[in-house]
Amino acid sequence: MSRKIVLWGLWAAFIIYVLFFAPPLHLQETLTLLINILTLQWTKVNPVILSLFSLIGVWIFIYSCLLFIDGRMQKIPFWAFALASVGTGVIGLIPYLALREANQEFTGAKDPWLQLLDSRSTGVAVTIFTLGLVAFGLVAGDWGDFVQQFLGDRFIHGMSLAFCVFAALFPTVLGDDMARRGYSSNSQLFWVFALIPLFGPLAYLCWRPPLPDTVASI
Repeated sequence: MSRKIVLWGLWAAFIIYVLFFAPPLHLQETLTLLINILTLQWTKVNPVILSLFSLIGVWIFIYSCLLFIDGRMQKIPFWAFALASVGTGVIGLIPYLALREANQEFTGAKDPWLQLLDSRSTGVAVTIFTLGLVAFGLVAGDWGDFVQQFLGDRFIHGMSLAFCVFAALFPTVLGDDMARRGYSSNSQLFWVFALIPLFGPLAYLCWRPPLPDTVASI
C-alpha cells in the first residue's frame, strides 16, 4: 500500500509542479517546436531538445518491453496506459505503476508483439539507436540554448524532469521482470541495471533471457 501511496503522491506532485510552479508555457513556441519535430524539420530544432524528445520515446519503449508482459498477468492491461504515455509521458505511465499488483509470473503464449518486446535483438537495436541520439545531442547540440529554455519554458522544463522521473521509477518494475526470468531482485545485477540512468535499463533489455511461452509461478 505504501508503494501505491508514494506513486500517486509523485503523480499528483509532478502535475501540480508543472502546472503551477514550472516556468511559463509559451504555447505558440511549443506548438512550432512540435510541428517541426513531427514534420521532420529537424534542422530548425536544437539537437539537444530533439534528442531529449526522442529519449522520452525511448523510455516509453523500455517500459513497454517490461509492462506489456506484466499487463498480461494484471487485472488492468497496459496498452491503454502506453497510449496515454505517448501523449503525456510519465503522467500517463505512473497510474499503471500505482494500480498494478506485484507479479512475478507469466503464463500462456507470447503473440508476435510480445515476442518482439521480449527479444534481446530488440534491446540491442534500441540501445544502438539511443547511443546515436545521445551522441547527436552531446556533439551537435547548443547546450546554452537548452539551459535557457529549461529555465524559461514549461514544456522543455517538464520534459527534462519527466526524463529523470522515468529513470527513478524503473526499479519499481525491474524486480518482477527479473524474477519472471529466475533472477533475484536482491542481486548485484538488479542494482547495476536499476541505478545507471537509461543505459542500465537498456543493458537489461540486451542481457535478459527471453521468457518461454509458459512459465510456472514463482
